[in-house]
Amino acid sequence: MLLHIVARGKIGRSAEAELVDRYLKRVTWPTRITELPDTGGRMPAREPQTRIVMLDETGETPGSVAFADRLGKWRDDGVRETRFLIGAADGFSATDRAEADYLLSFGRLTWPHMLARAMLAEQLWRATAILANHPYHREG
Repeated sequence: MLLHIVARGKIGRSAEAELVDRYLKRVTWPTRITELPDTGGRMPAREPQTRIVMLDETGETPGSVAFADRLGKWRDDGVRETRFLIGAADGFSATDRAEADYLLSFGRLTWPHMLARAMLAEQLWRATAILANHPYHREG
């Protein structure tokens, strides 16, 4: 299953970009990142068997094992792509949220979008390692 991060804003050459690269290189599943401008831009077409996960302050705050279990279930059910959307500073509209398959939150605190991207990359690595029964879970 493809793990596809679609994010508003350009991460450029930054400490956050280095973290994203570091963690995504560890993920054994296929990954992809699409960057869109802060406003406008074209969202990649949604193919059949795609799940949409929006990072949103109103979302659920699962633990890492529960997050991994969700990805594993989708993979086992034949989902071909899970697309993780990171919005612009104003977040997503109610209409956008209604179209998501899952709303995910990193807690009630507000996180910079570039840091949220790095945190997501780390959790994708962690989830795939959990699903592979890798004893990484207490390492960082």
